[in-house]
Amino acid sequence: MAKQVDLTKRRFMQMGLAATAGVIVQPSLVLARPFGHKMKELAFYNLHTDEKLRVTYWKNGQFNSSAMSQINHILRDFRTGDVFPMSANLIDFLHDLQTRLRTDSPIEIISGYRSPRTNAALVHNSDGVARRSYHMKGLATDIRMRGVSIRQIQTAALFMKRGGVGFYPRSDFVHVDVGPVRRWG
Repeated sequence: MAKQVDLTKRRFMQMGLAATAGVIVQPSLVLARPFGHKMKELAFYNLHTDEKLRVTYWKNGQFNSSAMSQINHILRDFRTGDVFPMSANLIDFLHDLQTRLRTDSPIEIISGYRSPRTNAALVHNSDGVARRSYHMKGLATDIRMRGVSIRQIQTAALFMKRGGVGFYPRSDFVHVDVGPVRRWG
């Protein structure tokens, strides 16, 4: 009888370890799947060119290069027509900002990429334009969203701590970038 009790204890412990291993391993597999397959979509409206774009830029665990090219085009320097690759981190920041604000309203583009020539002209003719603007590196955009106040956009972006946030109430936009975390305006 003593032998049967030992076998039962051993079998009980083996089953317990197997169940524990299943609980530990299974959730990580389940959590990994939705993240890799989640689709991310953004909609833009360029105020200067009157262009609209709604695109799925992330699908099956990777950036869609065609969609990213379309985003680069709509965020181009509208003054010169120069297109520049926008930072994937910036695009994700915009997506996460929209998610945080619970809106799918198109992101209205005031300024996306700026060529060095455009930036130099703006520095010469305007106050508050940085000589080494993150716009010239594809790391910044000036935005607003219909139905969302710029104060709400600023607050959400500051909370996220993903980069710089500039508040421009007179011009009715918020600057967001993926440089160092800082704020102004």
